[in-house]
Amino acid sequence: MNLNRTFSYYCNDELSVERGMRVQVPLLSQTVVGIVDSVFSVDVSAEEYSEKEGYEVKELIEVLDEEPVLNDELYELGLWMSHQTVSPVISCFQSMLPNKIKPKSNRKAASLEYFVRLLDGSLATTDKEKKAVELLAKGEMARTQFNKLVPNYIPRLVSRGIAEVYSMEREAEYEELDIREADYPLTEQQKQAIDRINSSDKRVILLHGLTGSGKTEVYMQLAAQKCRENRQVLILVPEISLTPQMVKRMTDRFGNNIAIYHSKLNDQQRYEQYQLVRNHKVRIVVGTRSAVFMPFDDLGLIVLDEEHDHSYKQDTSPKYHCRDVAIHRAEHHGCKVILGSATPTLESYARTIRNVYELVELKNRIHQDLPQSHLVDMQKEIRKGNIIISSQLEKAIGERLAKKQQSILLLNRRGYTTIMKCRQCGEVVQCPNCDIAMSYHKDSNKLMCHTCGYEMSTDIACPKCGERNWNHYGLGTQRLYEAVQEKFPEARILRMDADTTRNKDGHQKILEAFGRGEADILLGTQMIAKGLDYPNVTLVGIFNADALLGRTDYRSVEVTFDLIVQASGRSGRGQDTGEVYVQAYDCRHYGIRLAVRQDYISFFNEEMNYRHIGNYPPYCYMAAISFLSRNEDMAVDNSWKCGEYFRQFEDIRTLGPSQLPRMVSEYRQRVVLKASDRQALIDKIWEWYAGQNFNKNQLKIQIDIDPYVLD
Repeated sequence: MNLNRTFSYYCNDELSVERGMRVQVPLLSQTVVGIVDSVFSVDVSAEEYSEKEGYEVKELIEVLDEEPVLNDELYELGLWMSHQTVSPVISCFQSMLPNKIKPKSNRKAASLEYFVRLLDGSLATTDKEKKAVELLAKGEMARTQFNKLVPNYIPRLVSRGIAEVYSMEREAEYEELDIREADYPLTEQQKQAIDRINSSDKRVILLHGLTGSGKTEVYMQLAAQKCRENRQVLILVPEISLTPQMVKRMTDRFGNNIAIYHSKLNDQQRYEQYQLVRNHKVRIVVGTRSAVFMPFDDLGLIVLDEEHDHSYKQDTSPKYHCRDVAIHRAEHHGCKVILGSATPTLESYARTIRNVYELVELKNRIHQDLPQSHLVDMQKEIRKGNIIISSQLEKAIGERLAKKQQSILLLNRRGYTTIMKCRQCGEVVQCPNCDIAMSYHKDSNKLMCHTCGYEMSTDIACPKCGERNWNHYGLGTQRLYEAVQEKFPEARILRMDADTTRNKDGHQKILEAFGRGEADILLGTQMIAKGLDYPNVTLVGIFNADALLGRTDYRSVEVTFDLIVQASGRSGRGQDTGEVYVQAYDCRHYGIRLAVRQDYISFFNEEMNYRHIGNYPPYCYMAAISFLSRNEDMAVDNSWKCGEYFRQFEDIRTLGPSQLPRMVSEYRQRVVLKASDRQALIDKIWEWYAGQNFNKNQLKIQIDIDPYVLD
């Protein structure tokens, strides 16, 4: 099967076509939009060329762009991504462009703004016409503004030749670059870190710094250096919730010469921000994963803040990792990539040991020592009757309320409870489309599947025994909110999870309110575990800290460690000492104990031993090939054939196929491959895929190079 087949079309000389432009072409019985791959000249007509080649060459219908939407660098980047991720080139181009200019058939035009400008003021004869001329003589005016001053008069001015109306694409607001100095002096360790980064001959720098050690100021100092050199800067953050705080810090230092790019913007907003970069209006971009594809032409610095975060890995095709794309673009632009984290991925830290990346460390906090951390054994607390909130954490919350200080409470779940179980027979309500339990949401009194979005009423009979007697098990953010409110009725609580942040600017509004001191407690899921910096927060409580250890994924311990350390770092970032209470059931696990101590080096050494025993990254490279079908036999048969194919290679270890839970009514099978040579593994997967012949409507094959999650 050829993922990247191209088609030839004839274009007459009157049309200007270049590689990277979008064109509208006929394909079978449809009209589709594609990207031009190459252009060559022929001195014959379309009919003559078709006769010469032995097949009909159809004519191109329309050229949609005046200049390429993909410059040479981005086009080559798409080709590179396609090979590295074993995915179609066109899907890579789709992921790189904002919706307004993606190569797709249902195109949406960019929004326009309309203006009125003076043509010939001498034609004005009436008092009203002369008034209009007087207004327009000062300069062109937005049509809406002009209509307020001279209502319903534009048609007459246009018909008389006095003025005209013209349109322009709507443009995002921006200001000229204004670099300001920091309000406080750099610490000695920050100065040393900046000097080390600037003097390093390595392309990639791992900035390993404790939470609160001043990594963001290092980013801004380096960004200022590049802006003074008239180069561009890209600052990447993993979560939308972190974007507003980073944007505020950057605008405080650089003015409004910043493009902001993330998935919560609507199509028009994303297009406007994209155009700011494309038209060289701004020098700094702050955004999430997709911002790595902005149309830069002179990048001077790329920063991946919280580089360990799984959000940098795309979970749909093409399944690229933002870090890899950033490094590839940095090689083209000749700039450095800063990977910043208090808990770097094991792969990144191992590369510093092998001298592939430069290691720069910030070992001390700016204002205070690390918060005092307490590990709470919830098995003992439950025996005391404290099912949700331990007595120690309850006391600590009360003390913060009395001192007018703020608290952050983290739970890595959403919804009111996790499952609804029949009291009679123990049956758990499952999604009819997926092999997972439905979650109960109290505010809507519904059961919801967090995988496919299926909803159902809670007023149901047990499908196994017919009873209507249900128990709710588990802990979600809604139930935690109620438990805290019941203990502290005077407390002002903000809840932040996927349900409360669905509306536009939901993250920003909640965080700004908390930053203004409008709430005593911020309660939420892992989106509040990292990056947030509030000086008045002196307490962090972490619920079910060891819940992720139950996953079968090889990264489960690393993810647990990261979550605890990152969440703990939100406490004590101001002048007051912070405290952290980590509630867990398995208090003896090394991942939990070392996270409470914030001992990354010991954790790295311990976890690397287990990775070595199991031959997992960074000791090998991996790929996962999944087969999805509504026909179970089809998924099983094809996965077994895949496993047999790869077992012929001595340099590849083949695991599986294994059965995965059904999702969205599709049966799933997976084969996992391990190898010591990444490029050789990718090449063999391409060779295997080229030999596949299947109906895409009946079977889907998903390929994930360097999978981040395997559970």
